[in-house]
Amino acid sequence: MKTSLSFTRFHKNLSMAVVLVFVAFLFACGSSATATPSATSSPTGGSTVPSATTAPQATASASTPVPAPTAISATSQPSKLTGTLSMGQSDMGRFTAHPRLVGNPGLFLISAAPVGETLFTFDSDRKLTPMLAKAWDISADFLTWTFELEQGVQLHKGYGEMTSEDVVWSYNQWSDNAKHPRGSIIKNFWQNPEGSVQTPDDYTIVVNTGQPVAHAPIFEFLAFPFGGATWISSKKQFDEMGDDEVDRNIAATGSWEFVQQESAQFWKMNAVENHWRQTPDFAELIFWEIPEESARVAGFQTGQLDTFVMAFDSIATVEEVEGSKFVTVPQAGTMILNFYGNYHLVEGTDEQRPGHNPDLPWVSSNSDLSSPEWESARKVREAISLAINRPAIIDTLLLGFAKPALLESFTGNEDVLNPGLEWKYDPVRAKELLSEAGYENGFIATLTTAKRGAPAEEAVCEAVASMLEQVGIQVQFQNLPYSTLRPTIVGRTYEGMTCHGIPIRTEPIVGLSIHLKDTAFTHGWEIAELEDAIVKANQTVDPAALDAIQRDIGQFMFDQVVQPALYTWDAVWPVGPRIEEWTKYVKHTDTRNINGFEFMRHR
Repeated sequence: MKTSLSFTRFHKNLSMAVVLVFVAFLFACGSSATATPSATSSPTGGSTVPSATTAPQATASASTPVPAPTAISATSQPSKLTGTLSMGQSDMGRFTAHPRLVGNPGLFLISAAPVGETLFTFDSDRKLTPMLAKAWDISADFLTWTFELEQGVQLHKGYGEMTSEDVVWSYNQWSDNAKHPRGSIIKNFWQNPEGSVQTPDDYTIVVNTGQPVAHAPIFEFLAFPFGGATWISSKKQFDEMGDDEVDRNIAATGSWEFVQQESAQFWKMNAVENHWRQTPDFAELIFWEIPEESARVAGFQTGQLDTFVMAFDSIATVEEVEGSKFVTVPQAGTMILNFYGNYHLVEGTDEQRPGHNPDLPWVSSNSDLSSPEWESARKVREAISLAINRPAIIDTLLLGFAKPALLESFTGNEDVLNPGLEWKYDPVRAKELLSEAGYENGFIATLTTAKRGAPAEEAVCEAVASMLEQVGIQVQFQNLPYSTLRPTIVGRTYEGMTCHGIPIRTEPIVGLSIHLKDTAFTHGWEIAELEDAIVKANQTVDPAALDAIQRDIGQFMFDQVVQPALYTWDAVWPVGPRIEEWTKYVKHTDTRNINGFEFMRHR
């Protein structure tokens, strides 16, 4: 049963030593001029709540099935910016923001603040909503996309008004970003050799894609915040200052302007006064990198943090902080299990992936799905899924704020799948399958948490490791920063499994595209059956035909145990006593991490 937010009060008091460690951390940073963000003012409270206004409406061609946009309700601009808003992140790494150079976790965090903005976002109903593009149209033949930009949007650091030149330059840079998880999709849209990009004036962009493309993957990378987000950067800054300056001190368009960082400690951002969309209530925003949950909780208890990435088992402790509240977001993300090494598509070629390893028990030495080798590897994957007690994880580690899920990309789109699919918990059958596959004595496997800010992600992955141990699999558990793990995934060198929290997809094809050979990021699979079907889906614009293709892909992934999901979770974000909750302003593009900082107000 799901625990309510009037939680049963059980005491999980942190020791004073833990509190002092965190406070000492902050003051230790304060002892060095290079390690301390210089605050413009101390936090204050009691500001008047601004009245609501309505953002500009967007339009879409009636000839297309594009979702009708809905307006964002924004607060009026405050007359004076005061105070510092402090947020505790688990993993940040070095600030890097150049559209051609940035990877995750920067993609996610920079768009969550936001420092950068893009053309669209998704509202609380996950409906497409205008951002830098106030209107758009798709032609009846699905080849021509026209974007009308907001006028008067100012770039940071005095680089003037954003124009279509900045947008096109930015997306040409994104198209060449080897780290971006949607890089191939971005390039195919903006730089298709059969298409074209035109800018009739400073506020209009016309993209001809050369061939019809499914809408959902395009709108996903054109929206924020998101782990595959994009944003608009100043071309003039690049022309005058070069790549390095854009990367470390970007001139973008968001409500927060980046001003300072200390790697592995903090990022500091200043509020943009008279911002075109939403001026923050606070003068500055600081993201603190605090890997340990206990230290983040301590920072919240002592008032050093206003909010933070929180595990569910910290809820009761947070609730005891006087004046604390919570923001809750249903279906915030899905936790999946990835099997790496199934790179059959380019096997035996000059492009063969270094991480393609048929010696891994879940990887077949034969790409023929009817071969004994393939079936043996499939049985191993099925055994691993059967060994995981999803209900126990949900009840104990997630306190009921989750429910079992089936497949990556299909959460929220279960109606696309055939009925009756279910991952069961059956450790006895798991052992039988391992024996049938030739592993009656088990095997050694690597399992790593892909740290994306999901609740209890490390504890969940450790629980999965323990459950696999129970059926005879010896797990070598890795606890790495995501900034360390991700390059091995992008480089196709990682040989193991991961527990990975992903966002809810607007359409299954959005997430399925990660399985394409040419994507920068991967979930470990490159096989002909998926490649052909996903390419076909990306070229399908008829909704019924697309659903049929996605249904077939889903059934294939279930039957072959390609990427079993564990659960979908609800987000619960702590709200400190100095700030108001901001539920109605949360952007639902990707809620694995906290967003909406520009709407957080003094209490």
